[in-house]
Amino acid sequence: MSNPSSTPSSTLPSFADLGLPADLAAVLAKRGITTPTPIQAATLPDSLAGRDVLGRGRTGSGKTFAFLLPLVARLAGGRSAASTRPRALVLVPTRELAQQVQESLVPLAEAAGLTSRTVFGGVGQNPQVQALRKGVDVLIACPGRLEDLIGQGHCRLDAIEISVLDEADHMADLGFLPAVRRLLNATPKGGQRLLFSATLDKAVDVLVKQFLDQPVTHEADSPQSPVKKMDHHVLRLAREHRLPTLVDLTSAPGRTVVFTRTKHGAKALTRQLNKAGVPTVELHGNLGQGARTRNMEAFHSGRATTLVATDIAARGIHVDDVSLVVHADPPAEHKAYLHRSGRTARAGSAGTVVTLSTPEQDRDVRDLARAAGIKPRITVLEGPGHPVLTELAPGERVLVPGGLVLTPPTQRSGSEGSGGSAGNGAAKRTPQGSGGGRSRSRRGRGGSGSGQAKQGGGQAGQRSGQRSGQRSGQRSGQTRQGGGSTGGRAQGVGQKSRHSAASFSAKAR
Repeated sequence: MSNPSSTPSSTLPSFADLGLPADLAAVLAKRGITTPTPIQAATLPDSLAGRDVLGRGRTGSGKTFAFLLPLVARLAGGRSAASTRPRALVLVPTRELAQQVQESLVPLAEAAGLTSRTVFGGVGQNPQVQALRKGVDVLIACPGRLEDLIGQGHCRLDAIEISVLDEADHMADLGFLPAVRRLLNATPKGGQRLLFSATLDKAVDVLVKQFLDQPVTHEADSPQSPVKKMDHHVLRLAREHRLPTLVDLTSAPGRTVVFTRTKHGAKALTRQLNKAGVPTVELHGNLGQGARTRNMEAFHSGRATTLVATDIAARGIHVDDVSLVVHADPPAEHKAYLHRSGRTARAGSAGTVVTLSTPEQDRDVRDLARAAGIKPRITVLEGPGHPVLTELAPGERVLVPGGLVLTPPTQRSGSEGSGGSAGNGAAKRTPQGSGGGRSRSRRGRGGSGSGQAKQGGGQAGQRSGQRSGQRSGQRSGQTRQGGGSTGGRAQGVGQKSRHSAASFSAKAR
């Protein structure tokens, strides 16, 4: 492998200088993307030339376009009319990342006349099978479902020209390496292979040695380097002050991602924040694909202003303008801290990261910061209403009675309960000692209409034999509904001075 290279941002060339075809550069320019990120500038010349590339860049550094641009450029116009087998394979660790990669790929593929398809579990396989039969140029897949389809005879990888492994280190963390090896072994030898990762550890090195042929290695930054525009803070507080502090921070203007260590903790905190009046959705491994999609759509649109997630969302979740990341539970190790924190300060934007630390966690948090290479500002909170909270999350606090209740659409099969929405007005709260902060505005908007769902009391969950083919609540356990209750949908939409309309750019990077 060659020596790592680094390209200073002050001397970054244009996409045209790097050899990107003009039509693809034009697609990027229409979306306000005119300057490559360092990882893109470093890798594009080699990947466009067909070389195997090993690229390392931190979360949010632009790795997605670093492999999509050469992939599309090299495949454009080359399909045989008689061939329906995939020509490019992009392996990713999570379904959310697969969807994000697909969103970034679509406009590029359209410009080049290519087709694409995502393949992952948690949803019915028939649409995926039908798409594969019709013919797909680029296959974006999670290893488990792809192996299932290959085993059933629905897919072959013997026509793959370019293989991409995205988030290779996360693949290793999740135990996917055996499946990844089997899939890459099913692709032709001699095809181009691109491997991108936030860290290059021993597990990744095993894949490099086995599957990449004389790869050119590019490292755009230090594995421990946080984003320059990211401010890190630790709030030391008693456990009983944890929830009031989270309510204060998340009821400020803008989008917030809150991380918990367990799925149960994410579910419980989502319920508590909604009860307190913060429109919140959850994301964790216990949710079905339908619930994940609904929750992410609510967060993308701004109907939910807070996302509570486990580490499943630490990678691959790209949402515009996340101004604040809160580690409600400090992660177990520094790599998880950096990946979680990377949900903010993306594509050149600024962001704030806050870690809550109870007395028994203080030593672990100090060790975590040292390993992550950061020096956070530490503040001791004696109780709610501390002025530092308004400094970290400026603006007027807004609470929406009931928070956000998402009800899934009625299913013909009766697989999920449905309900309407009831309007809720917005209640405003200003914490003690808020001290002003920067001027921002936030509006709470109530939905309209009435919701009637024939649902029994108790926690949402899957039940059988429901009247009208409905189940009591959602599989995700996201909503709590009593007997004959109405579904509520309320919005607390934050408008921030940094809000960007260029969603394509922020999501892709």
